[in-house]
Amino acid sequence: MVIKEVFPNPTVKQVVFQIKFPNLFYMERKIGDLQLKIMKEFPKSSLLFRRQVVFVDVGPEGRVEVPPHFDKEFGKKIWQFKSDKNYTMSVLTDSLDITSEFHKTYAGDDPNKFRDVIEFVLRHFFEVTSIPIINRVGLRYVDECPLPSKDNETFRSWYNSVFPIERFNVANANEMHFRTVSKRGEYYLMYAETLRKIKDEYKLILDFDGFAHDIASEKCLEVTDRLHEVISEEYEATIKEPVYEYMRQRTEVTENV
Repeated sequence: MVIKEVFPNPTVKQVVFQIKFPNLFYMERKIGDLQLKIMKEFPKSSLLFRRQVVFVDVGPEGRVEVPPHFDKEFGKKIWQFKSDKNYTMSVLTDSLDITSEFHKTYAGDDPNKFRDVIEFVLRHFFEVTSIPIINRVGLRYVDECPLPSKDNETFRSWYNSVFPIERFNVANANEMHFRTVSKRGEYYLMYAETLRKIKDEYKLILDFDGFAHDIASEKCLEVTDRLHEVISEEYEATIKEPVYEYMRQRTEVTENV
């Protein structure tokens, strides 16, 4: 089942929606039209450059940065738009992504639903570009989950983890990592667990990246809904009741947001 409860203190730290498509040489001419359509929700805009960097090892002196060869692509333009609700949208000639650093719910009973933002952006983007097929649709969640005590008993009571903790005791581990990419019906899921120290506290990082290939543009939101379901089901299969209790706690930070 998909988790429908909206938590005041969720473990999710970042959510990213992304589509990839064939390189559009006319994108620069279309950006102005897109900007006008989304300006109400994304009033802040900027133009960035992502440039290629090459480092050369020069021995004891370390490394020096050199520019790439003149006939190589030196950099990519990134048209970036920001909302007043902590959403950032980046558009390149071959991709579009929306990032949320303050996520409460995908489609639950909350006025700031990430799905609404995705629907708004896709509707206007496809009006401007008329792209028929999307090469890749992706939805990624990164969760930073608590571990009150670094021992096997606590870890086992909080999480249904894939880590072989009977062989490698959590108490003795400086870091643990697991990653797999598996097929879920007609979609794919990259699932990763990482146990590491963050600001003097050990936490379990859960990374879910659901994706699909070769999707008709009008099906993008429908596919994203399904990817969210796949991720939510996997998250629910990983956490246990103490994590739900942790997310239901109202902290001073969440109360003031």
